[in-house]
Amino acid sequence: MCGITERVERMERTKAVEKGAGAGGQHARPGGAVNRAMTTFSPADEEKQRGVRQMKLTATGLLLFVALVYVLAKWAQNSGAGPWAGYVAAAAEAGMVGALADWFAVTALFRHPLGIPIPHTAIIPTKKDQLGVSLGEFVGENFLSEDVVRQRLRAVGIGSRLGAWLAVPEHADRVTAELSTALRGALTVLRDSDVQAVVGEAITRRANAQEIGPGIGKMLEKVVADGGHKRVVDLVVNRAHDWLVLHRDEVMDAVEGGAPGWTPKFVDRKVGERVYRELLRFATEMRDMPGHPARGALDRFLTDFASDLQSDTDTRARIERLKGEVLGRGEVQDLIASAWMAVRSMIVAAAEDERSELRLRVRASLLSLGSRMAAERKVQDKVDRWVEDAAVYVVTTYRKEITSLITDTVASWDAEHTTRKIEANIGRDLQFIRINGTVVGSLAGLLIYTVSRALGA
Repeated sequence: MCGITERVERMERTKAVEKGAGAGGQHARPGGAVNRAMTTFSPADEEKQRGVRQMKLTATGLLLFVALVYVLAKWAQNSGAGPWAGYVAAAAEAGMVGALADWFAVTALFRHPLGIPIPHTAIIPTKKDQLGVSLGEFVGENFLSEDVVRQRLRAVGIGSRLGAWLAVPEHADRVTAELSTALRGALTVLRDSDVQAVVGEAITRRANAQEIGPGIGKMLEKVVADGGHKRVVDLVVNRAHDWLVLHRDEVMDAVEGGAPGWTPKFVDRKVGERVYRELLRFATEMRDMPGHPARGALDRFLTDFASDLQSDTDTRARIERLKGEVLGRGEVQDLIASAWMAVRSMIVAAAEDERSELRLRVRASLLSLGSRMAAERKVQDKVDRWVEDAAVYVVTTYRKEITSLITDTVASWDAEHTTRKIEANIGRDLQFIRINGTVVGSLAGLLIYTVSRALGA
């Protein structure tokens, strides 16, 4: 009855696992490969299982052999064959006890001996989930601790090895090509509208969050103090002078057109000529005289304006309003969008071209970094610390997730197939326990019998 009950329970568990796998759909898919590995026997597993059966026959044959020896020795002892028969019988008897005890211990790992549900037997199928939890805790405590991770990574010497590898030109070329492929893939996957929205929103938020008046004021004050604005003034004055020379008629027509209608034409003409000469004279003097009063007035205006940008509340408020109006205009957002498109096209083209400046600089940087990492101890130590810190962060932050992966995976295995799988892989070695138990038991029984006889004599 116990054997039948056990088989029924196994069938129910198998149905539950199959039902859960079918209902899980996409969710159950990540563990599917592992579950298939634990519920199917590969040719290698079949070969290991044949080895287990052979070792079982050997261990059982040895048990039958010592049992036969025991029977013959007892018969010889009862027939008066001599003292030696007692020694042989004692050794054979103890060998049988050792063999049976070890058979019980090995069998109890995988199933109930003789189908009898003795407590603390069939340990693997009944305690599978607990073993998974214990395995997860063991891995977490002994393999995912900060000290262990740092010690193992420090012994590897990642910095020096990585540096020596990167210092080889072929390897640097390979890394450069992989980085270019990854960059092109990332830029291809990204949607332009999403990036433009993110970039535009980031620029607008950053600009709105920070007042720009004081910064512009400090920059303008520095430019004026260094005389940097004078080159701009020279450029504007030169262009104005050249424009006046080339557009004399337009200036005079503009002046004459603004005169009252009742004035005579020759008067308007004279006024136009006078205005034009004065404008040309002013532009010429501004161009040729570095100490012109207008230049000094402009310097004082810029200096005062720089001071107001930093300290005057009204000026700073007007600048902020102007900033908001500029950022809110569609032309500015279009400029951001077009800038992103241009940058993306430039990067993609550079990543595709093996002789582009971008790829050549990346390759040169990798070679230089590899040489430094291979030769300089400080760089090696810095890289090692980065790797150690990153690995420690991962194992300490996600230790529970890593160990739960072990626990959940073991829990998802079918008990019967898991038992068969484990037995196929370690059962052959476990059968040596039975053989050793028979041999050691025989020797122990012989020793005990010999000591008893010696003490009795």
